[in-house]
Amino acid sequence: MWGRAYYDPLVNGIERLPTQLHMFLSSPLLMLAPHWHAQVEVNYIVRGWAHYKMSSHEATFSQGDLVMFWGGQPHWLDDGSDDLVYAGAHLPLVHFFRLRLAPDVQARLMQGATLKTSATDAADHANFARWATYAESADPVKMGFAVELLLRIERIRFEPYQLLPVSQPSSIDGELDHHTSPIVVRICEYIADKFREDIDSVDIAVAADIHPKYAMAVFKKSTGMTLNEYTNLMRLSYAQAMLMRDEENVLAIAMESGFGSLSAFNKAFRKVAGMSPTDFRREVRMRPSCSEPVQPFGSQMN
Repeated sequence: MWGRAYYDPLVNGIERLPTQLHMFLSSPLLMLAPHWHAQVEVNYIVRGWAHYKMSSHEATFSQGDLVMFWGGQPHWLDDGSDDLVYAGAHLPLVHFFRLRLAPDVQARLMQGATLKTSATDAADHANFARWATYAESADPVKMGFAVELLLRIERIRFEPYQLLPVSQPSSIDGELDHHTSPIVVRICEYIADKFREDIDSVDIAVAADIHPKYAMAVFKKSTGMTLNEYTNLMRLSYAQAMLMRDEENVLAIAMESGFGSLSAFNKAFRKVAGMSPTDFRREVRMRPSCSEPVQPFGSQMN
């Protein structure tokens, strides 16, 4: 495996801004370390197989599998077939909580479970390829593909699926319902728009037109996170993208991401990434890059 190309965040990075819906279709590179991002990840295995190490379990996915998991927890594509091709998306939470899924699914995914279904067909291959092409275009009409993608994900509730690990109990009391989901969507919309500013739970609750205690309870029940934890995760995801792509110093990135001080940024970043922002940037830039360019799957079909 020494001659194999590996994922390089600087060249192949997909940790983009946490408020963006990002599509991909490619022959993925194996990762040398776990990564994370503040979106829900959707993977469709077009060809071959992929092995993931998640925060609480490992799983192998094969051709035709459609998979979904919360990217805010570290995950690691550590092995896969030489002919592996996958498609998928990074869904901001504001989209995720608009989905009409089975009551326990959203809660389990936010806790670290992985959803897997093999109830797919050739239309999924064609659609994911088309959505990836549309996402790359600047055509605002084509960007309406997001509605199609969300409807496809919602269809999972009518098909056989698994939540992995199977034995994992739910630690979130009660079940989500479609009365609280719109509240969570409003909360996510506000945080997505304002996370780089100095906001607190009162500001978020006022924007959602509910009492602060109720806002905190509903969000905690739905995501397993507090409002502050999610706001900080958005800031950290934004900062991670800046650390990889920009040359600004760490203090400037801390301020730009919404942290009030460098010490607060360092503490929060170390808690999630296991290292300081400076060490993260240094490690990313020292990792070996691709041994040769990897062409998107769509271009291989030409």
